[in-house]
Parts: sequence; C-alpha cells; structure tokens
Amino acid sequence: MPATEAAHRIASQALTWLHTQREHGALPPDTTAELAEPDSVYKPLGETALAASLVLREGVAGSAELRLARELLDFCWKQLGGGAMLHERLLRYPMMTDPLETYAHFARCDYRHEALDRLLAHTTSLRSARAAEVLPNRRLAVANAARIGGFDQGGLATDWAALSRATWLGACPEPWLIDWMTAYCMTHTVFHLTDWGRLPSGLPGDVAQYLTRWLPAWIDVWAETGEWDLVAELLIVSNCLAEPRRDPVAWERLAGIQHEDGLMPRDGRPVGDDPAERFAAHHHTTVVAAVAGTLAVSRALGARS
Repeated sequence: MPATEAAHRIASQALTWLHTQREHGALPPDTTAELAEPDSVYKPLGETALAASLVLREGVAGSAELRLARELLDFCWKQLGGGAMLHERLLRYPMMTDPLETYAHFARCDYRHEALDRLLAHTTSLRSARAAEVLPNRRLAVANAARIGGFDQGGLATDWAALSRATWLGACPEPWLIDWMTAYCMTHTVFHLTDWGRLPSGLPGDVAQYLTRWLPAWIDVWAETGEWDLVAELLIVSNCLAEPRRDPVAWERLAGIQHEDGLMPRDGRPVGDDPAERFAAHHHTTVVAAVAGTLAVSRALGARS
C-alpha cells in the first residue's frame, strides 16, 4: 500500500472514530472552570479540537471528512461554552497556560471569544508569562499557541532560536541515548517550532539534518516494541521536515494495527470492549493518527511547500 494511500485511510478512519465517540469526551454536567482533573475531562476536548483544526487547516480531506472535522470543532467549542470556560479559567488561574493552548486550536479556524482575546493579549504581554518554570518544549508550546492566536505581537518578542536550543533536540545529542519520555519531548519540540508542519523552516538546519538521519531508526525501534502512539508522533515529525520521508513500511504497519472502526491502539496490549475505557485509553493515539495521516497526505499533495 503506497504511503499516501495508507495515510489517507488512517486519517479518515481515525477522524470518523473521533466523531462517532465524541460524546465520551463531553464534560460532565457539573464541570466548572476549576477542573480538578483536567487531563481526564478537559484535555481530550483540546486534543480532538487540535486534530479537527488541522484537518480544516490543511484542506486535503474529502468533503465528508471536512464536515466531520467542522462538527467536531463545533462540538468541542460548545462544550467549552464558546470560550467562556477558558476565559473564566484564565481569570481564576492567570499563570495557567492551558486556556491559551486550548484556545489556539479554535483560533486557528477563526473561533474567537472577545473577552478571552482581551485577557490573553494582556497576560501574554507580561514577563511572568515568559518566566514560568516549565520544560523547554512546554515553553515552545505556549509560544506557538500565542503565535497561532495572534498574541505574539507585543513588546516581548519570542526568541525562537534560544527556545529551540534549550531543548534536548536543540543540542543534537547522542541519538542512541533517547528514551521514551525524551522522545515525546522531542516530538513536541518539532510540533511547536514548525506549528504542526506549517513552518518547516522553523527547525534549525542542523536539527533538521539530525532528524532526517535518525528518525528512521527511532521509528523502527518503537514500531518493533509496539509503541504505536509514539510511532504516529514520529511520523508527524517526519512531515514537519522540509523534505518529508515517505516510508511505506511504517505506514503499512500503522494501517495494519488500526481497528476497523478507526480506533488506533496506544500500544501492543489488548484493547478492551468497554466503549468508555476504549475512549480513555486510545483517544490520544487516534487523535495523533488523524493528525499524522492528514499531514502526510497534505505534504504528498504539495499543499505545504
């Protein structure tokens, strides 16, 4: 199966599953902006919105998939009160970055909340926003969210070169010492420097060469161990490069383990039958699969230079 055909099939099926299962990601009726457990009741909405927004941004899906993506984004936006919950959360916790990061997925597709726009224009201009003590790849996440939302126009310009060099990837370190957690940090460094493949030039030249050399080995290693979530993230990284590597074998492997309903397993362990448990365990990987397939098709069709 050609890589582009496999990528299209993976993305289409993953998007369909996300749409079909979307109610499992709905916020409980009593949810407030305090979000005591944001990873379980809030993060999935943001990740679904990310996938849907990139499908719409790239514009290479069929009309049915574009409709599903728009409906998913509408669903997520409604769950968040049209941005009101993000606004309230930022008012309560002005040092939290998740309102900005979540809002960016909607702002990418012109979903705006006027009061949140005003508040973010203020909070992102503060030195505190640049001084928060977070992992270097997380600092990039916040910077890219500000760039997407148009909140990077103030006096505190983002030093992308310095931010990139502060990461593990920016040092181009010994590739054989990479571990599972470092690999995830590395993939997100690439996602944010390039805005999910929109700006391949955001990668420094030596970093791009480093990735071109070592990505195939890393993909093989984690495919061999059945870490499908990480494999899909590495395939996204490949399509953030100026010259993406099209690996039919890697895409065939991923297509081969995707379930008929579109679910993409997180790893090689058995997948249960309970719908809620399936969503909780494999939603993230299915989001990643939708993004990976979408970007691969887009780059193959030349939608991004």
